[in-house]
Amino acid sequence: MKKFLADESVDFRIIKSLRNDGFEIAAIVELESGINDDNVLKMAVELEAILLTEDKDFGELTFRLQKPNKGIILIRMSGEAIENKIKKLKEVLEKHLDELGNKFTVITSRKIRIKDLGK
Repeated sequence: MKKFLADESVDFRIIKSLRNDGFEIAAIVELESGINDDNVLKMAVELEAILLTEDKDFGELTFRLQKPNKGIILIRMSGEAIENKIKKLKEVLEKHLDELGNKFTVITSRKIRIKDLGK
């Protein structure tokens, strides 16, 4: 089972729903609310967790600044109902869980992109 760390940008209803389905998810809002994105990434590495976020800044930290991480899932579904976000994320986790480590995954309403981080 993979571990996840949810950034503060992730709606807590998503965290709660995934936990109810048995996923191991730590949440920044519960651990150290208000820390910067760099420290969020460091915490995810320390926890050996894939980061769940709705914050596009993690793309820059990952690709341009090449900050280490264990994988990132970027949920790009602004304007979507929370139920749709939860459903889509669960579908991705069910189908691709074993592929998500050390990858940058972008989830939108219509598609999913999984990019290797080359680490």
